[in-house]
Amino acid sequence: MLKEYDRAKAVNYAQQWALKSNPRFYHFGGIGGDCTNFISQCLLAGGAVMNYNKYYGWFYISQINRSPSWTSVEYLERFLLRSKGVGIFAKIADINTLEVGDLIQLRQNPSHFNHTVIITKIENGEIYVCAHSNDALNKQLRDYFYLELKGLHIEGIQV
Repeated sequence: MLKEYDRAKAVNYAQQWALKSNPRFYHFGGIGGDCTNFISQCLLAGGAVMNYNKYYGWFYISQINRSPSWTSVEYLERFLLRSKGVGIFAKIADINTLEVGDLIQLRQNPSHFNHTVIITKIENGEIYVCAHSNDALNKQLRDYFYLELKGLHIEGIQV
């Protein structure tokens, strides 16, 4: 069964917690960055359901009991694009076709994509985002340094 992703709830969560940490979740800032952990929380707030498959799922129980996709830029993308079972799913999309609540991944170094942000506003053609790891509340995407961008359009949630 398919369920709709609640973009407004995901964005509201992002804006509420962009400049602070929700105490329900461990903050991974000191051990590699918190951006994907924050994005996963936003997706959860938007109605995503956890997939508890230990190797290929997307879930958070605690700091040490979570899927790689909960906190890794690369593994989150992999889960969103290849998810066949329970959970939220997405497709790669052109940046100009993305909507509020969609994700953008940034490649800021030559070897790999290393940062994920959530779109919280699109106004006069400008994209604004929220993020952790250099916390940002409604920051213009153009103010980021990046070598390449990848858009992830959230299509829905399989329950």
